[in-house]
Amino acid sequence: MYVVPAIVFIFSCNPAGTKTAGSSVNKSLNNSKNEHFLALKSTVLLPDVSGGFDLMSLDIQGRLFVSAEDNHSLEIVDLKNQTTYKSIPNLNEPKWSFYHPEKNRIYVATDGDGKVTELDATTFEIIKEFKFKEACNNLRYDPETRQLYVGVGKSFGALGVIDLNTDKVINEIKLSGYLKQFELDGKRIYANIPGKNQVDVIDIKANSVVETWPLKKSEENVPMTLDPINHRLFIGCEQGKLIVLSTQTGLPVADLIISKGADGIYLDKKRSLIYVSCGEGYINVIKQINANHYQAVEKIKTVKGAATSFYSPLLDELFLAVPQSVNQSAAVRIYQPANQL
Repeated sequence: MYVVPAIVFIFSCNPAGTKTAGSSVNKSLNNSKNEHFLALKSTVLLPDVSGGFDLMSLDIQGRLFVSAEDNHSLEIVDLKNQTTYKSIPNLNEPKWSFYHPEKNRIYVATDGDGKVTELDATTFEIIKEFKFKEACNNLRYDPETRQLYVGVGKSFGALGVIDLNTDKVINEIKLSGYLKQFELDGKRIYANIPGKNQVDVIDIKANSVVETWPLKKSEENVPMTLDPINHRLFIGCEQGKLIVLSTQTGLPVADLIISKGADGIYLDKKRSLIYVSCGEGYINVIKQINANHYQAVEKIKTVKGAATSFYSPLLDELFLAVPQSVNQSAAVRIYQPANQL
């Protein structure tokens, strides 16, 4: 049996040698030693799935939940046996899922009908549906308050708040626009607002946006991940930029060129590596030399359109969702860091 964290989330950039205000010169983008940082370990085929995917999550049994948005299903992969465990149909464009171990529940956010659906993780029966005004996307859980945050909206932007103590929607925090991915950071939340090329900073106690951080290096900021130790926020931009912000000042400290169509970004803290999966057909590996200096060290060819990924620190594996097309079956590729610690 796989051992995974009790709470798992599913949970991108300036040419080398260029200075930005308040930032340091980035290292060379070339991997002069020709090192390899990720290796393909195995592939799990999903032959009954049509179209593409959105984000992934894990449960304590080592089951991977894959949001097959075009197929309107949640695909459950048994990682131990490398097979499809179950397919949950009739979900209207699933975007994100979250497994709650204490309640043994799966929460699935759906874009097509603006719902978060609560499922029993053993029987997969629907327990409850939480309805919002418009599309639901990202999910993030705060274990201290037992509150589940959900990105809401297309014509507007908000964060819905579900109290898992009472199983009720208790709030909806207005944002400056439609949001993509967001991260919890203690008393604050950072939310990517691609339509305005900025990050909204939400004060959780005040339930409101207290700051906005503009992104001037690129546009269409979609994925993000957080380095709370170094107070850094990594933001992927679809045109091919990784932007690093200080969460203490809101200012950029570095940026790098990456592949286009970034949709998944994760920090491997053990190795100080950042993995960015891009729809252009590559996984970009970035080395964090220190809080202000970064180097692109590997560009791994994958499949065009394979933008969705998920990294599990305890399994020490990166999962890449490969969409179905005329020439290929849908699949999940499993990559392993080459340097096993």
